[in-house]
Amino acid sequence: MTDPFAPGAAFDAFLPGALATSRAQRDWTPQDGALPALYLSHGAPPLFDDGEWMDQLLAWAQKMPKPKSILIISAHWESAPLSITSPFANTPLVYDFGGFAQRYFEMEYATPDAAELARLVSSVMPDVETVHQHNSRGLDHGAWVPLKTMYPLGDVPVLQLSIPTHDPAKLMDLGRRLRPLREQGVLIIGSGFMTHGLPFLTRDAMMGKVPGWSSDFDSWAQETLARGDVDTLMNYLNRAPGLPYSHPTVEHFVPAFITLGAATDPEAPVTTTIEGWMWGLSKRSFQVA
Repeated sequence: MTDPFAPGAAFDAFLPGALATSRAQRDWTPQDGALPALYLSHGAPPLFDDGEWMDQLLAWAQKMPKPKSILIISAHWESAPLSITSPFANTPLVYDFGGFAQRYFEMEYATPDAAELARLVSSVMPDVETVHQHNSRGLDHGAWVPLKTMYPLGDVPVLQLSIPTHDPAKLMDLGRRLRPLREQGVLIIGSGFMTHGLPFLTRDAMMGKVPGWSSDFDSWAQETLARGDVDTLMNYLNRAPGLPYSHPTVEHFVPAFITLGAATDPEAPVTTTIEGWMWGLSKRSFQVA
């Protein structure tokens, strides 16, 4: 009998149904129009021990046609100038985490050749900005962990785009440049975590009690997004409650600005797709049209 508490046991239970569901998913066509852009909290290896969270991510993916390709911006790759991962099929993953069971360092997520997506990304950038291609770098855990649950077949070409700056205005502009790709079947995903104060988590938080700094920041973000108040959101360093604890470093929040920039109307009210908590950290995730 399989140990239900073994690392990844929830993923093993999730996978057969997820594969069957994914095989039945219809492909995107131009008649569908532009795909949305997403901001998701990516979870790291503990996601594979959370059946409800995996079900939520899969259900989210199933509400859309299967994208022609995926461009994901992960909190775990900050690099300027702007860069993309290897477009080659089956590029090995990056296991950029520590302290977890060996099982998670053995997981794979082989995806098809993404050369066409690499060409599309370069085509929407200014002539003065070269997109650097790292031919040996694969997807890091901010990309492959959530995608392994959303698209478990691994049959969608994927590229990861680096975060070249933390400046909200520049990231909004980057999202705006990427916006036309949505009309070509590209799913744009900003991958971070709505709160990410790992250094400040206590035993109580690990047992399910949400810290005030985490709930305060999450409520502020939810209310600001619901108003479509992008100006206030961009001024989060001065306006957001609980910030020094929720985001002692900001790389897990700023992918949201690329997502919002890729929206048809960045100031339209935003509705949450997934909410809840992991170890006291907010899983809040959303999509924009």
